[in-house]
Amino acid sequence: MERADRNFGELLQELRIIQTGVQILFAFLLTLAFTARFPTLDTAQRAMYITTLLLAVLAAALFTAPAALHRTLFQRGAKPEIVRVSSRLAGAGMGVLMLALTGSVLLVVDVVLGRVEGVIAGSATLLVCGGL
Repeated sequence: MERADRNFGELLQELRIIQTGVQILFAFLLTLAFTARFPTLDTAQRAMYITTLLLAVLAAALFTAPAALHRTLFQRGAKPEIVRVSSRLAGAGMGVLMLALTGSVLLVVDVVLGRVEGVIAGSATLLVCGGL
């Protein structure tokens, strides 16, 4: 049980760091829809935006879920199970965050430089994040 407590504490520390980044990304994406240039986006760019926004929401939910799970199962002797499920949620969150970061880079570079450059930058982002 002590090991599970220690592992859960470490996981929560990791999630606190990641959660801040996800919140900043989400805030950035929310503000984009209210900029003067947003109405000029083409259909593909709008689809990139919505997809990336929803991926950021999903990542935030996955990173928040371990705290909710812990609160729900608190003092029921389920700490090892909480740690196991929370670790999986965090892993899934990392995968979704990787896609959200890729979508963000793809969208911004597409708007600034063009579609081909956006795809190249997005692909590079996916490769780097996936590799790390």
